[in-house]
Amino acid sequence: MASRLSGNRGKKAGMIHSSGSVREAEHFESQFLRGLTPEDRDMVLAAASRRHLRANSVAVHQGDPANFMFLLFKGCARHFYLTPQGKKIVLFWLAPGQIFGASALLSTPSQYLVGTEILKDSCLLVWQRSAIRTLAARLPRLLDNAICVANDYLIWYLAAHTSLVSHTAEQRLAQVLTTLARGFGHKVRGGTCLELTNEQLANAANVTIFTASRVLNSWQRKGAVVKTRRRLLLRLPEQLFPDSS
Repeated sequence: MASRLSGNRGKKAGMIHSSGSVREAEHFESQFLRGLTPEDRDMVLAAASRRHLRANSVAVHQGDPANFMFLLFKGCARHFYLTPQGKKIVLFWLAPGQIFGASALLSTPSQYLVGTEILKDSCLLVWQRSAIRTLAARLPRLLDNAICVANDYLIWYLAAHTSLVSHTAEQRLAQVLTTLARGFGHKVRGGTCLELTNEQLANAANVTIFTASRVLNSWQRKGAVVKTRRRLLLRLPEQLFPDSS
């Protein structure tokens, strides 16, 4: 059974405690820490504890009190939602540098809206709610960065939602990919680059990984995209909608 970290259940079997310093994270890239002075960054990191979670454990359970905020330092995780009928819906994937449990920043105590599971052995930086709220009051840039993160989530869910109204798997994938490229992509020579796996794209478009891979291979043969293991270069977005009518 997956272990828990949220609430008062952080001493389950899936977690490896580490009392070591987080100074090794001083050069770590994270949108949440962007724009801080070196002194302020050190202060934020010093207020966090460091915890290691094994693959297939659960860091946050849906509905638990939002008493902690987390930053994924190493590893991989993803959000999921359990419907009242018990169906598990896979949501946003998390890469190193991304935060979750940001409900802990809210002035009113709240609950986690979704669960967060660990996909491979990972290291987390963890702040108690009182500590991260004190830091955010002292360093307004943290709240600015958290709003930017929330905007990224909105872009992702906009892509997922608009894809549902498209008629074919290829159209849904095209809709998701172009929306994500506008919101998350980085302009590079030859197109727009995205850090994106086939599984992430498939989940967002509500298609199988096999279907996503087949469509991406077709687009790559046409020169519309260039796909590597965890990166996609969108070269000719107009080529993704040849039969949109």
